[in-house]
Amino acid sequence: MTVLYYAFGNRILKIIVSLNMKSRAGKFILALIITSISLVTLLSCIQFSEHINDPSAGLNGGFELSKKGIPVNWLMYTPNTVPSGDFEIIIDTEEFKEGKQSLKFKVTACSSAGGRFSPGFTNQFHTDQFDAGPGNTYTLSFWVKNEQSEFRVMAGGVSPKTGEMKTLIQSNEEIKDWKQFEFKVPVAENFDEIRIEVNVLKPGIFWIDDIQIVK
Repeated sequence: MTVLYYAFGNRILKIIVSLNMKSRAGKFILALIITSISLVTLLSCIQFSEHINDPSAGLNGGFELSKKGIPVNWLMYTPNTVPSGDFEIIIDTEEFKEGKQSLKFKVTACSSAGGRFSPGFTNQFHTDQFDAGPGNTYTLSFWVKNEQSEFRVMAGGVSPKTGEMKTLIQSNEEIKDWKQFEFKVPVAENFDEIRIEVNVLKPGIFWIDDIQIVK
């Protein structure tokens, strides 16, 4: 009998394995178990985004509340989580559409893959938050400015295991003055959350402000 101890987060896991360690098969299986556990442990330690939660801020679609340099209530793909990129995330108090500030990405280099591999942010919100529920269509609107970058906005209904994320816009349009975009986002009966994901796919400067979701 072999006993393995693994640190997993703040817990110590004790794994008891009954193998014939004198056989080649037993040694192979033990090595496979150790490799698998090590891989799971490594993946659990990888940080895909940075997130600061503040229930009082709600959606925080205007990015008016920020802490430690990032807006609260959004999962941010930052330089700490996207090491292959070269970019800054800035709470811009000089360029904004509403409130007193906007969210700015100043990107020198980045991946075009999107998601957690590129500068940006995401989050998903329960449909009850918008006084509605599954089986409804929501209006997603936001304002942007853009200089040289290419940006993508995706949205759709999701559940813990699946979803219907669709690209609403992917554009490298030069937008010198604030421009509003508005899209209809249907959420099927089998999904109870709506998810938004915004990415910068090519270097440049990108601003976004006043994200709103209404039924």
